[in-house]
Parts: sequence; C-alpha cells; structure tokens
Amino acid sequence: MEKLSVIFVLVFQMVLVACQAQTPGCTDPLANNYDPSATQNDGSCTYDPVTVSPLTTSPLISALAETSGLIVWEDYVWTHNDDSDTVLYGLDTITAEVMDEYPLAGVKNIDWEDISQDEKYIYVGDFGNNGSGNRTDLHILRVDKNSLNSENAEIDTIWFSYSDQTDLSPQEPNATDFDCEALIAGSDSIYLFTKQWLSAQTSIYSLPKDPGTYVAKYKATQDVQGLVTGATYLESKKLVVLSGYSNLFINPFFYLFYDYKSEDFLSGNKRKINTSLTSFHQVEGIATADGLKYYVSNENFERPPIVNNPQRLHTFDLSALLKGYLSGLTSVESLNSGRGSYKVYPNPATDEVIIKAKDLQSPTSFVVYDLSARPILTGELTGPKTRVDISLLNSGIYIIRIADQNNTTLKLTKQ
Repeated sequence: MEKLSVIFVLVFQMVLVACQAQTPGCTDPLANNYDPSATQNDGSCTYDPVTVSPLTTSPLISALAETSGLIVWEDYVWTHNDDSDTVLYGLDTITAEVMDEYPLAGVKNIDWEDISQDEKYIYVGDFGNNGSGNRTDLHILRVDKNSLNSENAEIDTIWFSYSDQTDLSPQEPNATDFDCEALIAGSDSIYLFTKQWLSAQTSIYSLPKDPGTYVAKYKATQDVQGLVTGATYLESKKLVVLSGYSNLFINPFFYLFYDYKSEDFLSGNKRKINTSLTSFHQVEGIATADGLKYYVSNENFERPPIVNNPQRLHTFDLSALLKGYLSGLTSVESLNSGRGSYKVYPNPATDEVIIKAKDLQSPTSFVVYDLSARPILTGELTGPKTRVDISLLNSGIYIIRIADQNNTTLKLTKQ
C-alpha cells in the first residue's frame, strides 16, 4: 500500500509539472496577437482582414447552372446540382469541361447541397432545408466508389434529425437555423455545418458514417457572420475550410479552422478570408487536395438587368496563409522544439543574429524560411556560436530549420 501511495504521488507530480510547463496563448506567427512564449494553442488568435483573388475562372456548362458541392477525386473535380438532377459530373481541373459522368440510379435529388468523401465512399448530402425548415427526410447518400463504373452503383442512406430541433412547425422561407449546405467525412464521423439564415452563424453536428437513422449531435456554434455553403477537410492536417457568402449582398468568403485539438474544430485557429469576387457570386462548393490550391464553384445568379453571374469554377491559392502551417514550419511543436539546445539572439534583430548551439558535435547546416515556406538563405553552424547576416531580409517573421536529427526549428523576427 505504501509503494502504491509513493507511485501515485510521483505520477501526480509529473502531471502537475507537465501542466505547469504548458503556456496557453496564440501560437500562430501569422496572427496579430502571436505569443512566442506560448506552447499550447488556446484558440485566441486574431487576424487582420485579408482578401484573396482567384487565380483562374472558367465557365461551366449550362447543365451545371445549380452546381453545389465539390470534391477532388481521380484527377477531376466532381460536382452535382442541387435540384432534380442525379448525376455526378467530373470536371477538368483547368478548363472545367465535363470529362466524365456517373448517373446515380434509384435515388432522388430533393435538395443535394454538398458532397464529401473518404477512401471508400462518396457522401452526398440531401439536407437543404431552407423552404420551411421542417424537413423530416434529411439524409446523406453513401455511394461506394468502386461500384460507380457499374450500371447500378451501390448506394446506402444515412437518415438523421437534429438533436436540438424540437419544433417542426413550418417557418418562413430562408428563416431557419436548421438549413445545411456543408458536410465533411472524417475517419469515424460525418460533421455538418449549418446555414443559419437569421443569425449568420454555423452550428456543427456529428453523426455516424454507417447507414441507419440517427440524431445528429450538436457540438458547437461559430459566428462566421455569413451563410455557410460548402466545406472541405484535410483530417490528417487538422484543417477545415468552409465556403460561404454574406447574407445581404452575397459577397463570397472562406472560413478556416486549423491547429485544433482532436475534432474540436473551434479549439484552434479560426480565420475568415474575404475574396475579391464581386457581389452576388453565390459560391456553393469548395474542395482541395493539398490545402493550398482550392476549387470553388458558384451557381448561376441573375437579376436582370443589374446582375448576371453565370455558373463558374474558380481556383484560389491560399499558400501564403497555410503553407507554413501545413509544412510544420509554424506549428507550436516545431517552433518550441530544441529550445534547450539552440538559441537565437538578439531576437528581434536588425542586421545580425547569433545562433547558439549547445553540445554541437559536428558542423550542421540550417535554412531560413519565410512564412510561405520559401528558403531565403542557408548556412552552417560550426561551433557554439555562429553569426548570421540577416541585413538583406525584409522585416517580418522567419523560421530557422536546423538539419539535426530532430529538424529543430526556431522563430526569428527581423525588424
């Protein structure tokens, strides 16, 4: 009994020390409240407004006037319409021409609003609910990818209702909190992001991926100040990107969740990105394969004689915002690794810094990167103190990656 007590005390002390060693704060160097001493991302980062412009814009055929969800699969961007049509269309990623089609037999399209995928299945969300907000047939079609080349694709159904929707009386059009146009498929669950017409927020729900009837569990709500219409997910990178538009003038935006804990999407960084697309571009779908290049579609929107925005496919590059994070150059683990073995001073610096290396056994190379993960200069550590000329660098934040066995990375601020 005495030995167990001693073990318990030791374990408790270890946990206490570990907790005390964690310093919560903003760990994203791109944020305007970045805290270099923080070791635990607490989701408090705030950002200056940013606007991105499309790299390319390509017209879509008239049959895709109501293009909705997007995924990237088998070298094509796949989309679907949100009414009646039950065909999946494979688009060339450059020209947006239709290169392939998969008709889904035996199903209806009441209001297909988004599409997602995992390794085995495609998930099509028939959960548009803006008419009166009281649909009782909300569901997701699960399509076996390997069966799509056959005449009759294998399709199962996931039926659901919302855990907190207790009133199913009809609402006015476009006035419900239980409309949905965005889903993502993770390893274990499907996650829904609602389109809340009056509050301009989105609520997150989870439900199983297997066929059946479920109650989608409410997880959290985020004030995105707009209407969410699509979602894309890189689960291994802890990155979710939503598409949407403002309620009044339909100005498109992206909303990013990244560097979060487990599937608690709101526990990490949350950032809204505006686009230069003009008003009344009704963006409906978003997809990415690498987290850097994004495909975005807008459906046809006409209000003659003032507005005429036909259906199009756009590409956006978010490398400047996400490449550092996705490559690990700005992750909190990397930025704080090796602090006991290396030190950069003075920091911030103007013309020169010294990299102090503890117990350096042999010359070791290093590379200085900017936050877009571009290598800016290289050098070699040859002793306990190595001077590095940074006089030609522009003012800003840089990452020094040392080619030791841990690939140690350190933050440098150039004034």
